[in-house]
Amino acid sequence: MNQTKLTVRVPRDLLEKAKNYAVENDTTLTSLIEAFLRRIPDSHISQDYPIVQRLSGILSDDLTLQDYKEHLVQKYGQ
Repeated sequence: MNQTKLTVRVPRDLLEKAKNYAVENDTTLTSLIEAFLRRIPDSHISQDYPIVQRLSGILSDDLTLQDYKEHLVQKYGQ
């Protein structure tokens, strides 16, 4: 894998928090940042899938999480 160096400026307290998190989770700061950056979706990829295009916009904007929970109770019971 071709890698490059990156300089990032963050508040000192945030950096210390991230370093501590890395140590507690037996990883490195580089690995944490790489994992985070890999989670950023490629916008062009998700829009190419036909299923995404068919399903996009079919739900009403006024639906809530509570509506979904009620649907699950109706479908599967408690």
